[in-house]
This record gives sequence, structure tokens and C-alpha cells, in this order.
Amino acid sequence: MGRIPDEMIEQIRDATDIVGMIGQSVDLKRTGSDWRGPCPFHGGTGRNFSVHPRRQAFYCFVCHEKGDVFSYQMKRFGMDYPTAIRDLAQRAGITIPERAERQGPDPHEHLYAACASAQDWFATQLREHPDASAARTYLAEREITDEVAAVHGLGFAPRGKEFLQQMGRLGISDATLIESGLAVDRDGRPAPRFRHRLLFPIHDLRGRVVAFGGRSLDGSEPKYLNSPETPVFGKGRMLYNLHAARHAIRKAERALVVEGYFDVLRLVLAGFEEVVAPLGTALTEEQAALLERYTNTVITLYDSDAAGLKATFRAGDVLLAHKLRVRVATMPPGEDPDTLVRAGGAEALEPLLRDAMDVLERKLQLLDRKGWLDDVNHRREALDRLLPTIRAAEDPVTKDLYIGRVAERLQVSREVVREESLRSLRRTTPAAQPVPGTAFPGSAEPSVRRGSIARRRVSSAAVNKSEIELMRLLVTDPSWLDRARTEVHATWFAYAPFRELFVALVDAGDAMELDTLANLVAPDARASLGRLLELGPLGGNAVDAQYAALCETLEARPTVQRYEDAMVRYRASLDGPDAVAAKQEFDAAKQGLKERYPREWSRRFAIKRSANGRRGGRPGPTEPEPERNDHE
Repeated sequence: MGRIPDEMIEQIRDATDIVGMIGQSVDLKRTGSDWRGPCPFHGGTGRNFSVHPRRQAFYCFVCHEKGDVFSYQMKRFGMDYPTAIRDLAQRAGITIPERAERQGPDPHEHLYAACASAQDWFATQLREHPDASAARTYLAEREITDEVAAVHGLGFAPRGKEFLQQMGRLGISDATLIESGLAVDRDGRPAPRFRHRLLFPIHDLRGRVVAFGGRSLDGSEPKYLNSPETPVFGKGRMLYNLHAARHAIRKAERALVVEGYFDVLRLVLAGFEEVVAPLGTALTEEQAALLERYTNTVITLYDSDAAGLKATFRAGDVLLAHKLRVRVATMPPGEDPDTLVRAGGAEALEPLLRDAMDVLERKLQLLDRKGWLDDVNHRREALDRLLPTIRAAEDPVTKDLYIGRVAERLQVSREVVREESLRSLRRTTPAAQPVPGTAFPGSAEPSVRRGSIARRRVSSAAVNKSEIELMRLLVTDPSWLDRARTEVHATWFAYAPFRELFVALVDAGDAMELDTLANLVAPDARASLGRLLELGPLGGNAVDAQYAALCETLEARPTVQRYEDAMVRYRASLDGPDAVAAKQEFDAAKQGLKERYPREWSRRFAIKRSANGRRGGRPGPTEPEPERNDHE
């Protein structure tokens, strides 16, 4: 008997009336948007068993059994998964074609089982664990009731090793916990990935839990931490809540795209079931392709601040490339969908959805408010801001309409706009075609070998070499961005264009195309990006060690500077009235550097010894002159 195709499973699910099916054995009565009755699993008499037709799911608030149409058949009548599918297919009059395919269990079944077990345990901790009081209070402050949290599977990850111990009792191995992203490898030992966080389960299209998003409860960074990439989870290939929203998206003939978990939850509670969110990254091509399966219209509801607008237009361009119609709902200043609907209910959001404007019109509106459309000096720049959206439009009618609209507003001919839109972005973007031989500001001498900084001599005002190498790594290998978001700080980059590039990279997420990134930053940062791309990836095999060393070097710079300043003051005070105080300050600065950054101390300030074993070096009774052949 062959494997049942995923698309067939979805067809069977869509064709099954979960209320009618469960109602054959449970006395269900409508209660608002769901149906309630006595639980068939624990034999209760109260109406604690809830069936949600829109979400195609059930949940008991007493015994906490939950699932979809298939899991109901499995749990209620003791069927295995294929039998449950075939039983419901027969009820729906759907014939499952038999075909020879791979036999045997799903090779990733152990990962699905681990995530499902973890979700059940996390949900229990949210209800019962003493340390979860902070999570329960936080949810109450955001007007999320215990019942809502239970229905949507929210959980809590405590500190300590309780999670690992419980998973071990369930027979889940350490290797499986690490492979599924539930644990991390700490020097050969597993440690829980999520600690003291409110957890949102992330499902695949079949409704299986495959990952989690964790919200910090104690102010620790990052505020939101997602599971890593695993064989069953790719954050750029999935959308939060799509498993529950896809039916509503088809019915509403639109998808609402918001930024965060709470935005999704609030809109669902307000009756907007067709809502999804990216998983901590910029909207990707794969996510746009998912939406394209269910609708041809997408409305974005991002914040109206600068970062929100950038995210809006990045998402708009990605969606347009999939022939989707993209409209922008403009949030009031300082509001997001969660706060807006919490304060004013669905009535507060509905006018914004009705008034949502085309993404190009929204760009024109903002440029008009800045006065760029009426100012000849700014019209060229305005066109540059509009061209990415024109180029992104894959639908020929939409593209032609955009060309005509931009020509009308900028008072230039359609032919000029069309010609500009046909120019290759790669040919016109400095980031994509760097000028050969371009050097970073501050270089004292040209590179000995073109395209390399390895033998470049630079002045003290030059760009720090560690900054260059770390930015090279992040630009040429975006897989490091996931670590850099939590381990690297923008303030480490003294060179302003690098600082701007880093912020743009972090905001953009893993899916950002470099050509698009170049349009989001100022000319100096674009030129620096082009130079970094010309330099290419870092060489060598020990990239992890290079990354760690670069991070420590940059993080240590303020401490190094305090040490050097204290050493200068100490040497200047020798035999003077301030010598004792200067010596104490110097000793404290030295000890702080050695204890906090021992590798950096050893690398930069290693004591040189002569052939007979005695110290050599410059003045100062105890300290050598710091080496200057470092990254500056």
C-alpha cells in the first residue's frame, strides 16, 4: 500500500466537516464561534470539550486532549494514521489512488514526536509550573486568557534541566532533542534551547508541531528566539498560523500578513482568521509562494515607523514577484495590530483594511508627503525609490499600470520609466558590481594584491581590519547572521557605513537579496558593500574560530582603550604626586582586561622575552609596550 500524497491528505481534511464528524458521538452545541460538549476522552459531563470548525481542531480544557480530524479518529477509535485518513476519505467520497512509493515510516517521525511531546509538556508547565507565574501574568496583561492560551497551544519553558529529564523519561534521546532544535550541544552535553520563555508552537501545513518561538520574560536578548533550522523546520519556508489560516484565506480571498505572534493571535480572536506572520525574518520567496497557493491578494499590516515601512516594501516586492496583488494597511502611529484591536476591537481594524492601498500608491503617497514629486531636484531620486517595485511586478498588467502611474506622477514619459525599469539592477547597483580597486576610507597605501586586505598597510584612521573581516563574513555568508543577531552589537562597528550595513542586515533577515539590501542603505554603505563583495569570503577552514576571535576583538576594544589610557597616565605620572593613584588605576584596568578577555590580552599584549629569558621593551617598570601589528 503506497504512501498517501500530502495534497490528497489536505483534500480529505478540507472535505471533512469536523463538527458533523465529532457530533456523531458527542452532543455538541454552538457557543459563539465554536461548539461545546462533554469530552469523549475523559468521560466528563460538563461542556469542556471545544470543537473549532474554522481551525478544524478540537480541544478539552480538562484533560487537554487536542488535535485535528485525523487525530480524533486515531485517539477515539484506536486507528493508526493511514487508517484514519482512509476512513475519512471514504466518508467524504474521495478515492485515494494506489501507487508504488517509498514504504516504511517517515524518516523524520522521531522529530515530529519529539516536538509534539515537548509542546504537551510546555503547555502543562504554563498551567502548573510555579515559575510560569511571570508568563501567566504577562499573558493576562495582554488580555490573553488561560482558555485562549490552551486552545492555541502556548507553553512555558522553565529554567533548569526539568525538560531534559522529562524527555528522557519519555524515551527521547539527547541526539533527537538536538536534531529537532529543542536542545543545544554544550561541549558534548545537551542543554535546553528555551529557558524562562513563553512559547508559541509552530506548525507545518499538516498541523504537526515542528518548532517553537520563545518570548523572553526577563528582558534577556534576543526578545524572540526561534527554533533553528532542522530537517522538518525552515523559518524561511513556513508561515506562522498558515496551517489554521489557509481555509479562511481561501474563503476571504485574501491573506493578512502581520509581523508577530501576538498580532496573529489578537486578529484571530477578533474574527480575522486569514492572518499569518513570517517567522522572525523578512518575507521570503518560499513564503510568498505558499500564499500564492491560497489567494491572489495580500494585505500587509506592519508598523508605520521607518523599520516597519522598510519591511512593508521589502515584502511587497517579494509578493509582487509571485503575481500577487499587494495592498498596504497603514497603522496609526505607535500602534500595531495587537494594540489596535485590543483597544478598539475588530471595528478599529476594518476601516484600515477597507482603505488599504496598493503598495506602489503607498510609496507615492510617502514621497508626495516629503515633497519629492513636485521638486525637480528630487524626482530622479523618487524614481529610483519606485523602480524596485515596478521591476518586482511579475504580472504584465500590473507592471504596465505601475509604469503609467509613475510616469504621470513624476511628469516623465512612459518610455523613460519603462527603459529605466528594464535596466538590470545588478548592472546599476554598486553592491552588485563593485568598482575594481575601490578602497575603504583611510587607506594609507594601495593593496599589494588587488582585491585583498591581507597585506594592506593602513593608518590609525583607517577602517579597523576586524570590522572589515567580520562584515565580509556576514555579507558573503548570511548563515552567520543568525548568530550575529544575538552575539554582535552595532556599536562594535566604529565605521558608520558598516554600522548601517549591519543594522540593515539584521533587520532584513536571512532571505535578503544583496541587490535589495543595497537600495536600503546610503551611498557610502553601498560602496562599502560593493568592496566587501569584491574581497570575497574569508579564507581558511576554521571560520568558526575566526568569527569568535573577531567578535572578541571588537567587543574588547573599549576595555583595551581603557587599559591603554591608564598605561599612558601611569607612565606620565612616574615619580610624581599622582603615581600611586595612577598605578592603582592602571592595575585595575590591566586586571579587568586579562580576566574578561584573556585571549585578546594574550594576542595583543604578550610579553616579549629576549633570548636569555628576560623581558625586553619600552619604559614602564612592569608592562611592555602594546603590540601595534593588530587589526588597526
